[in-house]
Amino acid sequence: MVGRVLLWAILGLLAWWLLRPNRKVAAPPRGPAASAATVAAPEAMVDCAACGLHFPASEAVRDGARLYCCAAHRDAGPRRGA
Repeated sequence: MVGRVLLWAILGLLAWWLLRPNRKVAAPPRGPAASAATVAAPEAMVDCAACGLHFPASEAVRDGARLYCCAAHRDAGPRRGA
């Protein structure tokens, strides 16, 4: 008896929560301007000449034509065979 009452109470609260009129739902952006503002262009990925780690090109530490993931790897130089 108590279990059924509790079950109906939980179902009633769940239905009230789902159907309440003042529930705010964010609408997805519409139009080309909105989608262009929310989606960033993909960034080129490069690999470190010392360890081979792939990372965004904007974070690269450069030494001439070689790219490194950090200054310590730049100072150590390229890995053997590269």
